[in-house]
Amino acid sequence: MSFIRITKQFTFETGHALYGYDGKCRNVHGHSYKLSVTVIGQPITDKNHVKYGMVIDFTDLKAIVKEEVVDQFDHATVFNQNTPHVELAKELEQRGHHVILVDYQPTSENLVIDYAERIKNRLPQNIKLFSLRLQETESSYAEWFASDNL
Repeated sequence: MSFIRITKQFTFETGHALYGYDGKCRNVHGHSYKLSVTVIGQPITDKNHVKYGMVIDFTDLKAIVKEEVVDQFDHATVFNQNTPHVELAKELEQRGHHVILVDYQPTSENLVIDYAERIKNRLPQNIKLFSLRLQETESSYAEWFASDNL
């Protein structure tokens, strides 16, 4: 039986700031992120199975990524909890804004690592996360591959 990769794409809006950075991204700003999630597995061979021929139902993959990433990060502002941005985060939260404090610098590289862990933990046992691609702008993205992280 062949292993097959399938990919589902997601879009969401997230704000962040890079504390200590020497460029414009030290300021609070946002991105229209595009996340491509690729999983690998073998299609179901049981002809009586309702999902016969599928590696994973796209609807099931969508639900996992939506719950673990999109619903959490869409229209949120992400700050490193170990920086003075915590004061700004508290102010924003008091004003009703959705703020996420993380223990890392919220770059695309670190976000994609975080997303990989969240998604891997929810996949069925026979399905593996193959790769993620987090596109921050039209010309910039970060990628995570399972094969690079053994």
